[in-house]
Amino acid sequence: MVGPRAVIDTGTRVLSTGAVACLDAAAIAGGILGIALMEAAGAAVATRAKALLPANGAVLALCGPGNNGGDGFVAARLLAAAEYRVALVLLGERSALNGDAALAAQAWTGAILSTIPSDLTRFDLAIDALFGAGLSRDIDGDARAMIEAVAATRMAVLAVDVPSGVDGDSGSVRGVALPAVETITFVGLKPAHLLEPGRGLCGRVEVVQIGAGPDAIAAGLEASLPPLHKNGPDLWGAAFPRLTGASHKYTRGHAVVLSGPATRTGAARLAARGALRVGAGLVTVASPAGALAENAAHLTAIMLRRCEDPDDLDDLLADERLNVILLGPGLGVGEPTRDRIGVAASAGRSLVLDADALTSFAGEAKHLAGLLADGGGEAVLTPHAGEFARLFDGTSVLRGGSKVDRARAAAALMKAVVVFKGSDTVIAHPDGRAAINAHGSPYLGTAGSGDVLGGFIAGLLAQGMPPFEAACTAVWLHGDAGLRHGPGLIAEDLPELMPAVLSGLAERLSAAPPTLAHR
Repeated sequence: MVGPRAVIDTGTRVLSTGAVACLDAAAIAGGILGIALMEAAGAAVATRAKALLPANGAVLALCGPGNNGGDGFVAARLLAAAEYRVALVLLGERSALNGDAALAAQAWTGAILSTIPSDLTRFDLAIDALFGAGLSRDIDGDARAMIEAVAATRMAVLAVDVPSGVDGDSGSVRGVALPAVETITFVGLKPAHLLEPGRGLCGRVEVVQIGAGPDAIAAGLEASLPPLHKNGPDLWGAAFPRLTGASHKYTRGHAVVLSGPATRTGAARLAARGALRVGAGLVTVASPAGALAENAAHLTAIMLRRCEDPDDLDDLLADERLNVILLGPGLGVGEPTRDRIGVAASAGRSLVLDADALTSFAGEAKHLAGLLADGGGEAVLTPHAGEFARLFDGTSVLRGGSKVDRARAAAALMKAVVVFKGSDTVIAHPDGRAAINAHGSPYLGTAGSGDVLGGFIAGLLAQGMPPFEAACTAVWLHGDAGLRHGPGLIAEDLPELMPAVLSGLAERLSAAPPTLAHR
């Protein structure tokens, strides 16, 4: 039998359930027996279970009617052979099992229970092998009752593939789900391991290779196109800006952030500070006359220019060195903001649109898309869930699907990169590429945090990063800052954490293979 780690790595790629099915079929067509893959998967589950169990611990193995249940049978057999006390419950009839799951059940010589034991407190661990990532219906009946009973005990659960009840492609809960302390999955991450609420139900996730072979994995990756990635330096490290002896402030770009009126200027300054700290050579806040004094009182390294109306913005952008414009934070909702976006878009510069810039086009996403297309510049949109719903109201973007599906549809409609923010931020490119960020902290949910993120994106765009890579990088850096700070975080802290964050990133990139560490 092929060992559980004798196969190539999938890197940052996230595999859909359809891609996994294609991978399995390709492995079997290539001569690998399905039962061999199941044995390897079950062995990996048993190994992890042993690490979670005390010596001679008691295990409740919950097995479903499909291949996920077959993995559970294998794990139960191996744990029993290692002298752990195992009780196995099968959902359904043994006679109804087919294929490899039936073979795995034949090798189990212990009792098979049809219902869970009345006293669950005697078990140290439950192995959840009821349903895998391919679950396509809501859980009800006996399965629901079983899941609810185990969940009520709060015993430790080791999930096989995904926690039962979690949709593998969307991360949504199909009726009910069994929370796990750990999840063990095979070959690569699935969307549910990264998208909420699935991510919160998975606990710690371990990816194990089970010997499918490189050709089969290649088939699975091909079936999972356009690619979906887990966000991280392996994805965008090669494009990250690097300074040389010839670098100076003018080679590092010049970002412009539009300020709102007096008493609404803080968001723009947060964004501007973020752009400067992430490496933009120059940053200018373009401010209404009535807010100049307020902004000047807080700005030092960041420059300040008067910009009262769209005509002033047009004059400002006559300087072609101003290569990125961020509009939205504190700018105000309405026609004046729409007019400024029209001017900025027509200048053909890279744009970052956030907050009020997006809400000003509520229900008029196609109008905004037209403005962006006419200007010919690149754009990144950064809506949170509320802004996303307002902007795309009345479009097909909001019609079902996972968060990844909606972000991809939004990016395709806008012909721009979309950063669909949240605890599971999704970054999508118009060509369908997407990434899910799992590198973050709940402490980022504070006023002004999104403004700083917009500034990070603008600062990276100013330095020449492509929009998708700049957005992915900024989201990761933003998350890393949140993780480093922890409790008590406020938005003003985020730019000041960048020196430590960027130093840590530089160490990671210098240790990475040359293809990742250099352009």
